[in-house]
Amino acid sequence: MGKYENLAKQIVKNVGGKNNIMSLTHCVTRLRFQLKDETKANDEAIRRLDGVVTLMKSAGQYQVVIGNQVPDVYKDVCEVAGISGTSINKNSTKEKRTFGAIVLDYMSGIFNPVLGVLCASGMLQGILTILTMTGLLQSTDTLYLLLNAAGKALFYFFPVILGYSTAAKFAMNPMLGGVLGAALVYPDIQNLESASLFGINVSGVSYASTVIPIILLIIIAAPVERWLDKVIPTVIKTFVVPMLILMIFVPLGYGIIGPVANTLSNGLTVLISNIYNISPILCGLILGASWQVLVVFGIHNALMMLMLVDLMSGNPSYFLPLMGGTIYAQIAVVFVIWLKTKDRKLKSVTLPAFISGVFGVTEPAIYGVTLPRIKYFIISCIGAAAGGLYAGITNIALYKMTGLGIFALAGYLSDSGTGDLINAIISILITIAVAGIATFILYSDEEYGDREEEYGNREEGKLIIKSPIKGQAVPLSEVEDSAFSQNLLGKGMAIIPSVGKVVAPCNGVLTTMFPTYHALGITSDEGVEILIHIGMDTVQLEGKHFNALAKQGDIIRKGQVLVEFDINAIEKEGYSVLSPIIITNTDQYNDVVGVDRSEVSNDDILLYCERRLV
Repeated sequence: MGKYENLAKQIVKNVGGKNNIMSLTHCVTRLRFQLKDETKANDEAIRRLDGVVTLMKSAGQYQVVIGNQVPDVYKDVCEVAGISGTSINKNSTKEKRTFGAIVLDYMSGIFNPVLGVLCASGMLQGILTILTMTGLLQSTDTLYLLLNAAGKALFYFFPVILGYSTAAKFAMNPMLGGVLGAALVYPDIQNLESASLFGINVSGVSYASTVIPIILLIIIAAPVERWLDKVIPTVIKTFVVPMLILMIFVPLGYGIIGPVANTLSNGLTVLISNIYNISPILCGLILGASWQVLVVFGIHNALMMLMLVDLMSGNPSYFLPLMGGTIYAQIAVVFVIWLKTKDRKLKSVTLPAFISGVFGVTEPAIYGVTLPRIKYFIISCIGAAAGGLYAGITNIALYKMTGLGIFALAGYLSDSGTGDLINAIISILITIAVAGIATFILYSDEEYGDREEEYGNREEGKLIIKSPIKGQAVPLSEVEDSAFSQNLLGKGMAIIPSVGKVVAPCNGVLTTMFPTYHALGITSDEGVEILIHIGMDTVQLEGKHFNALAKQGDIIRKGQVLVEFDINAIEKEGYSVLSPIIITNTDQYNDVVGVDRSEVSNDDILLYCERRLV
């Protein structure tokens, strides 16, 4: 039994007992009973219950208005009454998400928590490069060694960090995910001279700075952990479950998952070498286009070693110039996005990503900006392919490693002249031009919901909520349902829709999506709790004429379309489309005030939440 057991018992008692209940469902704010005999219910007693907002009778239903806690109260009422009611046709409609949307959702959940530190680490490495190039620091100085460790620690121990964030996203113990990542970079394993597992050599293997092995390991381990959590006795599962996961998945990581990634990397090395022998031009096109993808999947290391062999042997490398433009493709894309975006959060990511990219560290750009906006990751690959094509045509040679990013240019100088340097610069300019111009033409904040936050800047002490629905704004007092018109669920406004779309009025989390999609709840990044109820009594439609484009738990961006609905079809069914927009935590603000205008678009302010002065 849940925490609302006492309330549930009182509700069941005062609706006439469990034998008087024909059926029970719930919507986003209320319990909806169908009673055999409503005269047996004690209306006043129901209204006086602590936890009940009000009582309503409509559409043949006995509706007990609870508020945001209704799902938990509903479960307890069902248990008290001994009924197996379900929320309205919970399985009749299924959320529709493309495979790409699912992948991007998980990718954001994995990488977003680390973006700030990722950008900081990249910038720190860039600053160190400047300090050493100008002679202000020497690579043997203690301060340099400490700052170098600070700048490179995240990249070296990336599997640890990703193990934690991936586990959190896949509902696994995050600490356990971090330990699995730590096991993959454990130095004693890397230093083994001879060791094998399942017939596979694991000596001298390092998964430092890798991405894919730990993510794959967590994806497999998460459901196993949940299963073990169910079958292991409670008294011992706190330590037995983690122990079993480590015993199973550390060997699995070293014995199967990691070697598979290494095998792919080595196979690609052979493939690229053969392509180069056939045609440097074709190799430049392919390597330029694919290098960033190889980096994301962590299978580029063997290929990089092949490229460095020539340099370490005192010979020029013709491979490295083919993918040298990939850094500048990322730089160009994030710089243009920084110029065009009005979203302050995105600006705060793109600028440090650009700076670290200039010094050769592109992870902040890839994981923080372009990969979550996949179109622009593809654009960067196309730009890099154009630069790689030119490098292949001109057969550019790199003579020594002089650093990363812009400092790598010095490596193109040779005793024979500056021809390779000039061609390298031309290759880079081609890359920047293709990627930058394409991004400038195609980028739009609205496409990914990246739009400037309005909170608190336009008016002192107020949070601003845009209109989630385009149409005519009316006071809540004009809503027939007294739960809304009397502000029992909170203050707000109502909208008569002219367009059948609900868009996110702010950045935040989609905390509630009712199975019939007629109602949804959002918690903004500023803590504003918003209820959007599409139409009156539209829960009865059981999802008909509604289509959800996001799911409960999603991180959403302002302007993102969340639900589509057919206004004409709903009205033909006999339902009003008048849609209340409620601030359900109104009591946390000094006041919630609606705008004084009739027509509103999604760019118009609908509500002001006045902060309380402390």
